[in-house]
Amino acid sequence: MKLLSLSVLSLGAFCLCQAARADGILDQVEESLTFGLFDDAFSLHFSALGDIEGYVFDGATPGLLYTDNDALFNPRLTLFADAQAGPHLYGFVQARLDRGFDPSDENGEMRIDEYALRFTPWEDGRLHIQAGQFGTVVGNWVPRHLSWDNPFITAPGPYEHQTGIFEGEAPESRSEFLSHADEEDYDYSPIIWGPSYTSGLSVSGQVDKVTYAVELKNASLASRPDSWSVTSADFDHPTVGGRLGLRPNHSWDIGTSFSDGAYLRPEAAPTLPEGRGIGDYHQTLIGQDVSYSWHHLQIWAEFFHSRFEVPRVGDADTIAYYVEAKYRFSPELYAAARWNQQFFESFPDDGGVSRDWGSDMWRGDLSIGYRFTAHTQLKIQYSLMNQTSSADPCSHLIATQFTTRF
Repeated sequence: MKLLSLSVLSLGAFCLCQAARADGILDQVEESLTFGLFDDAFSLHFSALGDIEGYVFDGATPGLLYTDNDALFNPRLTLFADAQAGPHLYGFVQARLDRGFDPSDENGEMRIDEYALRFTPWEDGRLHIQAGQFGTVVGNWVPRHLSWDNPFITAPGPYEHQTGIFEGEAPESRSEFLSHADEEDYDYSPIIWGPSYTSGLSVSGQVDKVTYAVELKNASLASRPDSWSVTSADFDHPTVGGRLGLRPNHSWDIGTSFSDGAYLRPEAAPTLPEGRGIGDYHQTLIGQDVSYSWHHLQIWAEFFHSRFEVPRVGDADTIAYYVEAKYRFSPELYAAARWNQQFFESFPDDGGVSRDWGSDMWRGDLSIGYRFTAHTQLKIQYSLMNQTSSADPCSHLIATQFTTRF
């Protein structure tokens, strides 16, 4: 573990030495990636994020890291294209070259994660209509989830801590369902899978101090990335979600969110009880969020209650929350701390023994970040996690991430 930790920190030191050398070149590249056409009636801008990540850990594999080893190297290139046609029409595309949507030791792949077209009838922002594949409107983490904006390297607990939910097959009994509660597998879902780039339509806007957003998507918040594309899951069993927010002043943003929709994939249909269908089993989520900023301090918090209707089991409830704070000591240096917890309901198996249907956990995250230039940033994170049902309940993670933006 010590040797691996030194390797991760060495990666950060190497990136630090390279940052200043590349900055002048990146300034020139950024200036050349914006194009105006038809007397600037149509504009097109390209940008990118390059991430080099290293993870080392002991105990259980944390979050949605996908590896059988106790260390992981994960490079990622994210490409963006933004187009604006007059004041009313805007479109964007996000493509990634990496080793899987979540960090893994698989082979590299290229794919499109987000694309959308947005129509804004009025310039005061009261209404936006958007269609495509894009992040959920639920909560307050998704708008800041990209590596340049996220103070941490990993996601908050509700967006990556796996539950006992498997969307590809229904359990045969309560005992079978509960037997998977302590397993860690990429197919088992958190209550919200990362930014949830599902496909569909949203309507959003702001009127005075009130913000609103409603979405109709093809898959639930818990669905894994394989389900997000409209070619993977159609709209036979859509998910409806939304958020209502209040911004009383520049410091506060308070919101409440909801989501409801079927979470099982079509291939689970043959395993359901006779006479039941995919649409009979929903994930329902209610959430509250708040953010606050004051001078150099920023605070975010989210609380979620989620219920899954599980075939042959009944309602499986869980609550999850996190509180996150970031303090900027200078324009370049910041530190952040985050506390995450999740609790699962208990109910009896077929033999009458009461068990939690997931692994209760708490996790503390600490992060330090430094922006060398307008284009380069380094983060180092330490996490300590405890899972009550694990044979080795405490696990440690050290991660570093170097990001280049242009």
